[in-house]
Amino acid sequence: MNKIRLQIISPRKILFDGECTMLEYNTTEGYVGILPGHVAMTQVLAPGKMTIYEEGKEKPLYLASMSGISKILPDTIMILAEIAEFKDEIDVDRAKAAKERAEKRIAEKSDNFDLEHAKYALKKAEVRLEVASIE
Repeated sequence: MNKIRLQIISPRKILFDGECTMLEYNTTEGYVGILPGHVAMTQVLAPGKMTIYEEGKEKPLYLASMSGISKILPDTIMILAEIAEFKDEIDVDRAKAAKERAEKRIAEKSDNFDLEHAKYALKKAEVRLEVASIE
């Protein structure tokens, strides 16, 4: 068994439905790599780069994944992503502006300030910019 079925589903559309040889992504516990035959488990996704390796393809597919859950079975990976974008779907100017806004809010620390929300916004912008910059 050298391939595993992968489905990545967001509220707006099915992002990926096919086979891969490996999937890497970020969880609340850190980055993981899932191969065919993996033990069954569920995980909570955290903002990070998601990498899909497909058999016979020279370059992997990259997504910016923000949140969601994964369900892993030995022959299937199902990702229910609240927000996920392929590299070519990312609006770099918007991500840069979001990063600047978040950095400014963190530096100012004004009244009615939600530091965790600002840090999360900053992390999402950084993930988008990281994925968009991959050659």
